[in-house]
Amino acid sequence: MFKTAYKDDAVGKTQVFEWFSRFKNGEMSIDDKPRSGRPSTAQTHENVEKIREIIKEDRQWAIEEIVELSGVTWSSAARFVAVGLAPITLQHDNTCPHTLPATEEALQNLKFEPIPHPPYSPNLAPCGFYFFPLLKRDLKGNHYTSDDEVKAAVKSWIREKSEEFFSDGMKKLVTCWEKCVSLNGDYVEK
Repeated sequence: MFKTAYKDDAVGKTQVFEWFSRFKNGEMSIDDKPRSGRPSTAQTHENVEKIREIIKEDRQWAIEEIVELSGVTWSSAARFVAVGLAPITLQHDNTCPHTLPATEEALQNLKFEPIPHPPYSPNLAPCGFYFFPLLKRDLKGNHYTSDDEVKAAVKSWIREKSEEFFSDGMKKLVTCWEKCVSLNGDYVEK
């Protein structure tokens, strides 16, 4: 859901683990600490968009061709391609079906990278916090005669939602996480 809502602006797994470590140690800042050296100038929004458009046109371009078409350095193009074509990251809870060896093997084959899931907190999970309550509200009162009708209604509801709908849910979730951290985990949203 993060990648769907935020695309290239989604925070990476490594960054999330770093922030978690900082929060655990009592540091509440997510700002980068000062570093020495020359700042990167290649990874601009404009360059990222150029390369995304080139790859969208034809995913078979060689790095050298991307360099020629975009005007960025070889190492920058290679890094953009590696990140842009990185495996999908999947967040799921630790329910039995998700932890079965067959499921884990299927996720590996699909190049999905599961994120470790915290203890069960239904009001702090993206679906339980935002998605499901709104789905239930909007479909309340409808009567379905088969599973297929329910599936069709849910798919239709999802298709009607804009990217902003999902993005808003993720933004609101951050506020809940911050409240939870500030209250040392003693947090329930009604």
